[in-house]
Amino acid sequence: MADSAQSHSLGAGHDAGSRRDFLVIAANALVGVGAACVAWPLIKSMNPAADVLAAGAPVDIDISSVQPGQQIVVLWRSRPIFIVHRTPDELTKLQTDADRALLRDPDSDNLQQPPYAKNAYRSVKPEYLVLVGICTHLGCIPNFVPAPGGSLGASWPGGYFCPCHGSRYDLAGRVFSGVPAPLNLPVPPYHFVSDTTVRIGENPPDSTFDFGSIEQI
Repeated sequence: MADSAQSHSLGAGHDAGSRRDFLVIAANALVGVGAACVAWPLIKSMNPAADVLAAGAPVDIDISSVQPGQQIVVLWRSRPIFIVHRTPDELTKLQTDADRALLRDPDSDNLQQPPYAKNAYRSVKPEYLVLVGICTHLGCIPNFVPAPGGSLGASWPGGYFCPCHGSRYDLAGRVFSGVPAPLNLPVPPYHFVSDTTVRIGENPPDSTFDFGSIEQI
């Protein structure tokens, strides 16, 4: 289903109206789909214009419709950006000893996030996670697998699984020990311009963080 949806999107590139209609359908249809490395759990229908993306300018994303437990994917600098509305239970689980024991860098000591996101949740607001959705092993796009257990085993707390080479990350984008990926998923510069709008690519007013200083993008 995901492959056919992506092919249709490419074919409709010359018709902005059709593309938006398609992406709205794709966003609803692709929940739970995405066995391939490049499949995105959800695609945001209102991505910025191509010239804005190419320039690397900040982009504003409306998150008012993102429900607890849901992820959307947007583009910034031609990179997929994961935005997740985490539930209270998911936030609690991130700080349990069982979850932290699975992780290579549970305290985010490696420079894979701005200083303002070096906290227990790797985020500006605990409930909203914002990540660069590129595996730090060989650059695949991990799948969003928020439900614990299942085919990934009883110890799986929910998070991201990269089917290309088996790397795993929790719901803060922190990498597991013993997997090919060496580092946590990067957190881009961002801040909230309102309760329902996140601006990706721009630091909060009191920060001068340089995204180029991250260990691995």
